[in-house]
Amino acid sequence: MRPLSISLVFGAAVFMGCAAIALPAFAQTRPAQPAPAVAPPKPYNAVPVKLPEPLKDASFEAFRKQLGEIAQKKDRAALAKLVAADFFWQAEDGEKADKKKSPIDNLSAAIGLGGKDPAGWELLAGYSGDPTAGPYPDKPNTVCAPADPTFDDKALEDLAKSTQTDPSEWGYPLASGVEVRGAAKADAPVTEKLGMNFVRVMPDDTPPAQGAAPMVRVVTPSGKVGYVAIEAIAPLGNDQICYVKSGADWKIAGFIGGDQ
Repeated sequence: MRPLSISLVFGAAVFMGCAAIALPAFAQTRPAQPAPAVAPPKPYNAVPVKLPEPLKDASFEAFRKQLGEIAQKKDRAALAKLVAADFFWQAEDGEKADKKKSPIDNLSAAIGLGGKDPAGWELLAGYSGDPTAGPYPDKPNTVCAPADPTFDDKALEDLAKSTQTDPSEWGYPLASGVEVRGAAKADAPVTEKLGMNFVRVMPDDTPPAQGAAPMVRVVTPSGKVGYVAIEAIAPLGNDQICYVKSGADWKIAGFIGGDQ
């Protein structure tokens, strides 16, 4: 089973391709917890990561386009026709789909399509724009998106141990050559560029300047601290939407995540 948790050091965003979706804030009634100790930055060995490739299927591309148009129109009736009858919702604590409810109601609960101004439509649009998808081992003819990158699990585990960090503190660039800047400003001097390797992401409580694009604080393999555009780095363990193909038709098969 793939990891479901998302590291909080990435701030309030989850990425599907280039789309950023805001995460709900923690409940205000939750008691404050002491911040965990943060390991100091230091050089580390680069662990390569390979980005997932697009699913090469013309029918899948057509389906994603249709899904994107439905999301843009916020057409719940049209969306209901694209949800599989046996829709599943796999969360960290197990299956959450209510078999007494309709598939569209379960999808709505999973991604947040209810309420006055539901964010789930934006989330759905983000998923529809992602061309990658990887097989879901528990169900035949089912794929989930965004697909996970390819990397050496043991190497990442060893990297976390050697740097006294948690694997959840590591992300990966969505393209080679991502610019690292010396300050959390888009026009700050570039100090170096990232290769296709895991990069450590550190907490940063500094609020962005008014009107400035959000950035994340990273430690490069050389041990230097810098900042990169938040949409250029992805965390492991993103929530996923799953699709199933029956004949030439695609449907939304399920959702993995949604624990916040």
